[in-house]
Amino acid sequence: MQSTFRVSTETGFLDPALRQLSPNRDARPAGTDPAMVVLHGISLPPGKFGGPEIASLFANTLDFDAHPYYQKIRGLKVSAHLLIRRDGVVTQFVPFTERAWHAGDSCFRGLTHCNDFSIGIELEGEDETAYDDRQYPVLAAVLTAIFEAYPAISARELAGHCDIAPRRKFDPGPAFDWLRLYDELGARS
Repeated sequence: MQSTFRVSTETGFLDPALRQLSPNRDARPAGTDPAMVVLHGISLPPGKFGGPEIASLFANTLDFDAHPYYQKIRGLKVSAHLLIRRDGVVTQFVPFTERAWHAGDSCFRGLTHCNDFSIGIELEGEDETAYDDRQYPVLAAVLTAIFEAYPAISARELAGHCDIAPRRKFDPGPAFDWLRLYDELGARS
């Protein structure tokens, strides 16, 4: 089965995807191409879905006084390459050719600074709430497009934020169904 998405390795953009570029990005180290994908889970405020807050956080326009939780993240400068909302809508914040600020202090198979060589995908969700059924086929289609564009990446180079920063992060959490994702990917091959 063909992917419904395509990645331009020249521009680093995923089509079709909404685009809302984040200022929280910079150049990858010279000669570094994407070599893994990190899956995250995010909701702002925690447990609330569907609002503009995630995009506002990535754009540095979040009103930190709008919710008590935001005091914990005040001034945070973060981004991801993609956000997949619960309804399956995909927004790209950073081209894959650039480094998004999503992984922080991290290590994958002995390599540190995972932002340098990874693609970060945020799923709108949280650790203990089941991810939406619409997210899995979209994520699988996006990953298939990434695998086609960057042959160094396959399902073996997928990790959760919890895997690359295990004492610091827990997402995408136990609510994320890895086996379902692998089944979706298998159906596309």
